[in-house]
This record gives sequence, structure tokens and C-alpha cells, in this order.
Amino acid sequence: MFIKKNKYYIYIENLSSINLNLIKTKGKFNLIYRSKSKNEKLRDIVNFAKICKKKYIKFFIANNISLASKVGANGIYLSSYNKALVIKNKRNGRKFEIIGSVHNLRDITIKNIQGCNELIFSRLFKTDYKNKKSFLGTTKFNLFTKNYKSKFIALGGIRSKNLMKLKIVRCEGFALLSEPKKKPAIIRRLF
Repeated sequence: MFIKKNKYYIYIENLSSINLNLIKTKGKFNLIYRSKSKNEKLRDIVNFAKICKKKYIKFFIANNISLASKVGANGIYLSSYNKALVIKNKRNGRKFEIIGSVHNLRDITIKNIQGCNELIFSRLFKTDYKNKKSFLGTTKFNLFTKNYKSKFIALGGIRSKNLMKLKIVRCEGFALLSEPKKKPAIIRRLF
């Protein structure tokens, strides 16, 4: 195993952007589906969610609890701009897991009020995005997270070259956004 954490999150924007056959470890991988287009059919998303369940991969839908309920997703992902404080995590008699995205202390407080089980804390390392220059680094990340009981997931700038630095980061797991698109082989390196 290249790096050992409890959970790995991968953001996907369409169902064809990931090859589920590459994922062989049971119970560690989580997919966050945040589609910006309306092209994918409901039955395709339902079938994808069923395949994820068979492979013990948790499947989360971003900011749409009704879609998550329809497709049988494991839960919902609340992005940092979603500030709605009333999130009902029970739909159709099932309890949803709620994960949220945070960037600062105020976001952490809001996501805890929303009932998030885990918080994806962004930007751990430097990224290539034009308008996003700031990042925490391992020391600041650890200082931010030590005062909270929440489970944190590291996100931002995680590449093949700095993957080993995650051993010193106080987090349950990490999330990948753009790296699997650029280098799909990184999924194999996580085993």
C-alpha cells in the first residue's frame, strides 16, 4: 500500500469519468457525484449507484437530497457555499450520511450545525488554480483540526509527488479532485 488512510474520496462530474474496475479495496472508496450538466439519465445514475453498492463503494450526491434519495445513494455532500441550516438526513425511512466541504472556521461551525459526519477541508497543498493561491500546509491543517471532534478529510493539491506527506496530516482520509482525471493510475497506487 502506498499510503494508508481510512477513506479515499474521489470527485466525479460524470459517470464515465471513473473506471470502477480499478477499485478493488472494499469499504474505503467514496465517490462524490457533482454533475453540472443535466445530460445523464436518472436510470443511469441508479445503475451506477447499484454497481457502487456491489463493490462496497459509498456514493454521494452533491447538494441534491431528493436525487440522492431517488437513486439510493449512501448520502449527500454539501458544498461550502450551501449554507442551508435545516438538512433532514432521513429520507424514505433511511438515514443519510452527510459530508460537507469547508475552507475556514466559520464553515466548520456551519457544517457541524448541518449535521455533517465528515468535513472535507480544503486546501492542504498548493494548487494550480489561477484564483486560488492560498493553502494551509500540513502544520496549519493539523493546528486547525486538533480542536474539533469532527472527522476531517484533506483536499487540495494532493498529487502523486506529495502523497506520502499525508502520513503526518491529522485526517481520516483524503479527497482527490483533478488528479484522477490527469493520472488515473493514482487509484491503483492507493492499494
